Amino acid sequence: MKLYDTQSRQLKDVEVTQERIRMYCCGPTVYRDAHVGNLRTFLLSDLIARVVRLNGATPYLIQNITDVGHMSEDFVNDDKMLSQAKLEKIDPFEIARKYEARFHTDLAALNIQPAAAYPRASESIDMMLELIGKLVDADFAYVGSDSSVYFSAEKFATYGAISGNKLDSLKPGHRYEYSEDGAKSFHADWALWKAAGDRTEMVWDSPWGKGFPGWHIECSAMSLQLLDGHVDIHVGGIDLRFPHHENERAQSNALINEEAVSLWVHGEHLLFEGKKMSKSSGNVVLLNDVIDKGFDPLAIRLCFLENKYRSQMDLTWNSIEAADETLKRWRNKMALWGVGTEITVDPEIETAFNTDLDTSGAIIRLREIEKSDQPDKASIFRYADQVLGLDLERPVVAKVLTPHMQKLLDDRALARSEKRWSDSDQLRGELENLGLEIKDTPEGQSWS
Repeated sequence: MKLYDTQSRQLKDVEVTQERIRMYCCGPTVYRDAHVGNLRTFLLSDLIARVVRLNGATPYLIQNITDVGHMSEDFVNDDKMLSQAKLEKIDPFEIARKYEARFHTDLAALNIQPAAAYPRASESIDMMLELIGKLVDADFAYVGSDSSVYFSAEKFATYGAISGNKLDSLKPGHRYEYSEDGAKSFHADWALWKAAGDRTEMVWDSPWGKGFPGWHIECSAMSLQLLDGHVDIHVGGIDLRFPHHENERAQSNALINEEAVSLWVHGEHLLFEGKKMSKSSGNVVLLNDVIDKGFDPLAIRLCFLENKYRSQMDLTWNSIEAADETLKRWRNKMALWGVGTEITVDPEIETAFNTDLDTSGAIIRLREIEKSDQPDKASIFRYADQVLGLDLERPVVAKVLTPHMQKLLDDRALARSEKRWSDSDQLRGELENLGLEIKDTPEGQSWS
């Protein structure tokens, strides 16, 4: 099994001979519903875990739940968790639990298998404080004039290995880490612990006074402590490559004096109807929006699978509709092919899965098999669905004839009466693609 490692800029082997593959995926900040672009990243970790399992190893995935606010320094006075709590007029921790529950509902709807654990930031403060203390003791961190604790970026020699951003080229005023109060020793340093100041909600006691964790220390603490000091595969969206993962790597490596992560895997951005999803553009799409339009939520999963995870993707309502029709067709054909337990490994699909998660190549191969005359179609589809997770053997919903279906049936009946057998066969194919099984009897055609 090979995956593209962002740090080395090359495909690297995943040692699936290990009994357990330790995985970490950056989870959501639970102040709002995750949109479908966010969900693409969480699907990525699910796909990796499924391929690991397909190769006989056991994935052990940790995914954090950030429930203490946005935590980047530019939002200290406008924390998104606190802002949403004020908007909805409920306690910020109620906000967190509300959207955390919705997050898990979305994961289940997309058939994303549960992680081994979902640690909450609010319940891991002691863990973070312990690591911050160790970084201070090791002289990788210092207390600023504002009583916040900062990581000293200049003391980490290989900063920029993931993103390519070097310290000497980073300019003061970068929106993620800039602080105008002059409390830092160096403009690229970042907060491990932020002093509370006038903030009274979501603050905790620490050796340096009341405050709250910095943006990046959460993931270092959870990944190192819950995965026995090393991460085999670290997953996240491409937007986290800098500064989050760059800073997380610096913190973690400084703590253990070696590389804490073997592979950094990043999923690309998702566009919708040609534009980046944003409130200002008015094109933020939630999974519930897809469901409300009558589409199977797994149609979204199929859309994602038809694109390589490292490629920017443009999702459209038309592509979702097409994926929904494909799901219906495949499920109906699986029913026609017969229920069973047999699994047949297709070498091309197996290679696709193990070569940087080429799910699009696997689906192209399935479409070829669907149209072929080979007898073991169902068993190959079952094999592929172990990774694709499309629930292809879901019981077929009772069919309702649409006007289009009825017209095709009428046209075929006419073609048969006029002995236009090639037209009849073509129309049969179209009807079967729509999920109808056609039978010809002396009394005429029937469907089910």
